[in-house]
Amino acid sequence: MGCNNKDENFVYHLVSQNIKKQRKLKGLTQRQLAHNCNYSEGFIMNIESSYHQTFSLGTLWNIAQALEIDIKILFDSIDEDSDCILK
Repeated sequence: MGCNNKDENFVYHLVSQNIKKQRKLKGLTQRQLAHNCNYSEGFIMNIESSYHQTFSLGTLWNIAQALEIDIKILFDSIDEDSDCILK
């Protein structure tokens, strides 16, 4: 997926990749994360897939709480080996 950081979808891609990264760093499956924040596994799968799934700030806060991270981490630049980089 090509991303343009001038496109509003970029922020969804950025956050989705950071959720996935943080989830894996915590050793959680999508199912476990979904359970921990009371969402369906399908919802977490859609968020992480960058399928232009929209979500609220409340959702991000719940996910950050379940991951035991500061919500700001979800907006960090993506690793350079990813297909998009925040400039």
